[in-house]
Amino acid sequence: MDETEATDRTQVRLEPWGEDDLWLLRLHNSPEMTAHLGGPETEEQLTARHRRYVALESGRMYRVVRTGGGETVGAIGFWERPWVDGTVWETGWAVSPGFQGRGFAVRAARAVAEEARAAGRHRWLHAFPKTDHAASNAVCRRAGFTLLGPVDFEYPKGHPITSNDWRLDLAG
Repeated sequence: MDETEATDRTQVRLEPWGEDDLWLLRLHNSPEMTAHLGGPETEEQLTARHRRYVALESGRMYRVVRTGGGETVGAIGFWERPWVDGTVWETGWAVSPGFQGRGFAVRAARAVAEEARAAGRHRWLHAFPKTDHAASNAVCRRAGFTLLGPVDFEYPKGHPITSNDWRLDLAG
């Protein structure tokens, strides 16, 4: 681990998603925050997603908390997905508008990779940002993922998109 990585880990911590965290999904449910995810969700969809996050059995969702100040700066998680190379962990994140562009997503991605590594079960952690989502693709690159190339995806269900397939080897 280099000095930057050691510093990064001290700047964010991951707190398991809890019953009281629906507010964060609501905060991130703006047209700007969901532009690459099919647009804002209804209150019913947000509540259903919150329930899935709380009940997640394979993997875990987290609030990303800034150490020192204690502010919640975003959300991240990992969960199982069947994929080309077998069942893998998938990750995804959102950083709240007031905290974007400050490296929190990269630090959180590195931290969630450690959580996925500790959970075992799967060698690979994948991220699938849309090909035109420059910020999320940059997070993947800076967090140490390898770009495998574009893939056809559906997100949300029924909404075809082209994403990049980024993969991180958890065995290394």
